[in-house]
Amino acid sequence: MNRSVRWAVCVLAAVSVAVPAVGAMKPASARQVSSNEARAQHQSARAGAGAEPWWKNAVIYEVYPRSFQDSNGDGVGDLNGIRSRLGYLHWLGVDAIWMTPIYPSPQVDFGYDISNYYNIDSRYGTLADFSRLVATAKKQHIGVLMDLVLNHTSNQHPWFIESESSRTNPKRDWYVWRNGHKGPDGKLLPPNNWQSVFGGSAWQYDKKTGQFYYHKFYIQQPDLNWNNPQVRHAMYNVERFWIRHGVAGFRLDAITTLFEDPKLRNEKPLLGKDGKPVINAFGHVQLNDSLTNNLPQVHGVLRQLRQVADSYHRHILLIGETYLSSVNDLRKMYGAHNDELQLPMDMQVGFINRLDVARFRKEINEAETELHGDEPLFVVDNDDNHRWERYADAAGVKDPVERGNIARVLATILLASRDTALIYYGDEIGMVTTVPTKKSEVRDPVGIRGWPKNKGRDGERTPMQWNSGPNAGFSKAGVKTWLPIPPSYKTVNVAVEKKDPNSLLHWYRRMIALKHTNEALHDGQEIMLNTRDEHVLAWLRKTPDGNAVVVACNFTGQPRTESFDLKPEGVKGRRVKTLMATPGDASGQTLHAVHLGPYGVFVGQVE
Repeated sequence: MNRSVRWAVCVLAAVSVAVPAVGAMKPASARQVSSNEARAQHQSARAGAGAEPWWKNAVIYEVYPRSFQDSNGDGVGDLNGIRSRLGYLHWLGVDAIWMTPIYPSPQVDFGYDISNYYNIDSRYGTLADFSRLVATAKKQHIGVLMDLVLNHTSNQHPWFIESESSRTNPKRDWYVWRNGHKGPDGKLLPPNNWQSVFGGSAWQYDKKTGQFYYHKFYIQQPDLNWNNPQVRHAMYNVERFWIRHGVAGFRLDAITTLFEDPKLRNEKPLLGKDGKPVINAFGHVQLNDSLTNNLPQVHGVLRQLRQVADSYHRHILLIGETYLSSVNDLRKMYGAHNDELQLPMDMQVGFINRLDVARFRKEINEAETELHGDEPLFVVDNDDNHRWERYADAAGVKDPVERGNIARVLATILLASRDTALIYYGDEIGMVTTVPTKKSEVRDPVGIRGWPKNKGRDGERTPMQWNSGPNAGFSKAGVKTWLPIPPSYKTVNVAVEKKDPNSLLHWYRRMIALKHTNEALHDGQEIMLNTRDEHVLAWLRKTPDGNAVVVACNFTGQPRTESFDLKPEGVKGRRVKTLMATPGDASGQTLHAVHLGPYGVFVGQVE
């Protein structure tokens, strides 16, 4: 799925307009307010609010450390590289960065197989480098979030090495060991039919001790036994260690998979709409994972993790990787007394993967109205999925300008909603997925095993595109980077887009500034508008004192004109002033006639 270079220039093609915003901070305009000013106003407002957690309405930026910035010329990104780019992130306006795992690891799953929870992998630096990163980020008013992997360790972790040494080892019960059973032909079979997320059986036989251990993910990632109090105690101590080292919080990896059915019952096949079993990319029948995912016991662990975090009295944030099928399941992750996750990831909005107005409206409305007032965390991209352009591809859109507008639609949904927003590195400049064309080029074991149906996750993890120089500014000239630099870097990069006020980068920056400083976009309720419209997704953000902003996103390639009656929502204003708009959508707008070009966006202050 390599993208054409001509598509990549979409981030430079669309024109946006920003005029004076009206709100509690009253910035001169979204265009005129610098990120420093916006951040100062944002921080001042939060300080004045007293108890308001820092993560409310925040913008969090996912950094894939291997791919963000190489500081020592080995072709792999590192902590000092991230630290050198904090000025850019401050300019952009982000409140925190979440780094995927940086602990010592054999790197089978690029850090998600941890061999030591109390140190930094030498590829990325040292604990001293980490401390300097945290200190520098603090000066820039940016929090640092660690990725905490609780479900499993590496098979090279000392805990597992002890556990597999004998059935009587004190750490044997730190992992999930079970006996197999003999099949009709006398062959020893795994305890049941459970599958690994990455293909094949979830059980690995150990000849030395004659038992199988369970691994929800790779063979090299044995699952911890969370029914063992010693395991819990050890992992809560890991949490404490990094809090003492200054982190602002954690993203909890695969948190819903901590427990499995104690009866080891077989899981049932997942059936498609035709009633036939679904075959996954590895050629196996896909199973319904209800016996190995999202079991009720997870909530007890979340409450204990939260108790540890809250004991530090500085708003330590817990984000959950929560791929859930309903808003009801999502609501439970906050806890009955708001004592579990502050921000479970809402994957139901950002991963619809097609421009479906009715579906977006439903999912956003549920997040805004059925979470008992809790704040959702919206996500459009991450390091496990194809980037934003999947929406343009699903719509069959090839025109670079319209593709750029689709990127703005997604950014607007992410940043103009009542939510905490999670941005994936490079999305703000329009980086796209660059899938390997040959199996020999694949680094991700998922792609190696699943080729050609599943080509892995390398395509969305390519190095950050900083400029049009050698290696896109990610690494030194002449260095072979750990993944190839996509050819789009010549036109899609930070340096080029910083110079262009109409670029996607500046769209993100101005939207973030509005999210921080416009009263309605910062604090306002979110209400869906024109709910029978099949072409335009529109919503209102309003505060109790009547401050209101209208947002409209055209999900089609044809121009649309929208009319909004806000009286039923208690909004008295009759005029609208443009805050943000795509080309041709800025001037002459009224509440009775908001004109939207193909995949156009309009954000307007009601007056």
